Amino acid sequence: MVMRILLEPIVRAALFEDLGRAGDITSDAVVPADAMIEAVIVARQEGIVAGLDPALLAFELLDPGLAIDILAADGSTVARGQRVARIAGRARPVLAAERTALNLVSRLSGVATATRSLVDAIRGHNAKIVCTRKTTPGLRILEKEAVRLGGGANHRFGLDDAMLIKDNHIALAGGVAEALRRARAHAGHLVKIELEVDTLDQLAEALAVGVDAVLLDNMDPPTLRRAVQMVAGRAVTEASGRITRETAPAIAAAGVDLISSGWITHSAPILDLGLDIA
Repeated sequence: MVMRILLEPIVRAALFEDLGRAGDITSDAVVPADAMIEAVIVARQEGIVAGLDPALLAFELLDPGLAIDILAADGSTVARGQRVARIAGRARPVLAAERTALNLVSRLSGVATATRSLVDAIRGHNAKIVCTRKTTPGLRILEKEAVRLGGGANHRFGLDDAMLIKDNHIALAGGVAEALRRARAHAGHLVKIELEVDTLDQLAEALAVGVDAVLLDNMDPPTLRRAVQMVAGRAVTEASGRITRETAPAIAAAGVDLISSGWITHSAPILDLGLDIA
């Protein structure tokens, strides 16, 4: 669960974007100020719910007096037509927050549902599905929470919490060994170092120097299997590169520890949810 103090700035920014300078002029014109409403968020398709906390916070920020009930918890599987939450109270704030709330819960539920599809695809293997930094600007903390709700795990949250030496770093440093040497000299004792490798020769060089984790980029399953054998438990192994539901099982069977996917955050389709008057 993401703490409220972290949620509020994100939700407030989304509301400000929608309300603009004059607020919901349509509802203010059409709906009487004293009109009351009971509405429900309903799933239009099956999937995994995520993002209820920020979505419902959008309603609460516009009217703390609304009565809000969660009917399907984050992380649960919902069927088409199932009610997810109930909101009751003054109609105008409910209508004003509707789109912001649905944008958040639909987007995040889509991430959770996409993650679950990959988790299910590799069930029975030891590998974990992890996300990347390919997230929507401003929503990373929420999307990474959605990945966890979908059964995945999180990679680093930003550039400052772990080192990931990629091909451009290696080229500018003058090689694998030199890049690792510089990273190790700079890293604090709690900072992990991961190195992206494209070939088994690069992997051998990295293992000779020593590294905490290796990112095995765009390797086919036979090459991944050989890489895992070379590592022999000396580093965490992570496979990446256009992972799909179809390719994930063979990659997991190669014995890697982690399978990272950018798709689950940058291209996951939304889960269609709507707001209906009860």
